[in-house]
Amino acid sequence: MLAYATEHKIPVTALGRGSNLLIRDGGIRGIVFCLCQPAFSSIVVDGCRLDCGAGAKLKLVAVTARQAGIAGLEFLEGIPGSVGGALRMNAGAMGAWTFQAVESVRVMSREGVARDLPASQIPSKYRSCPLLLDHFALRAVLKGEPSSSQEILARMNAYSRKRWESQPAQPSAGCIFKNPATIPAGKLIDELGLKGLRVGGAAVSDVHGNFIVNQGGATSTDVLALIEEVRSRVRASRGLELETEVEILGEDIGCS
Repeated sequence: MLAYATEHKIPVTALGRGSNLLIRDGGIRGIVFCLCQPAFSSIVVDGCRLDCGAGAKLKLVAVTARQAGIAGLEFLEGIPGSVGGALRMNAGAMGAWTFQAVESVRVMSREGVARDLPASQIPSKYRSCPLLLDHFALRAVLKGEPSSSQEILARMNAYSRKRWESQPAQPSAGCIFKNPATIPAGKLIDELGLKGLRVGGAAVSDVHGNFIVNQGGATSTDVLALIEEVRSRVRASRGLELETEVEILGEDIGCS
């Protein structure tokens, strides 16, 4: 399929579980495939390693690691996505991020050629893995260290409590902006009094300024307009250019 699509210049998009993703109201052109099927979602424990399919749920990876007495993956418990998405975004939480735990990744090129790469050959940075802009992650081996399940569970519970206390329960696409070097995006938005700012059914969360929540009937167009309004106000007030962390895909309605 990938070779055919490349030959005929058909766009191909891989999706995970939809976390940290905003699809424009006109949808995605070309071929869209999802790696969340059972064949791509297995988790196999081998010592202190977990061989995980790209479609495996991060919460299940964290729970499996806990049950096996493998520490270091607790932070994944609160990220509502898949292994493939976490690799693509170098997702992180609680001061840790995905590629800290990666030993190797199986990737496939857009021509359909698969290969295994050690993490040392995969450059990654804050909320980004450049290789996965033009390759698809199929599997990853994650590595932790031995610990007691009770200690791991205690950390997971502490992370969960912190998350519920600091993040909105309303529907959202996750954190909207990357943190600038000098100040967390949520704190910056709060300082500018932008919590509660609204466009249509989309609003900046009153709980955490770096979340835009759906208050009912919000469209992607609403969310995108609100993103640009926040960026404009931050630019005018602080001279900072906020970069989006949420992945934005697709086309506006009416595009051809």
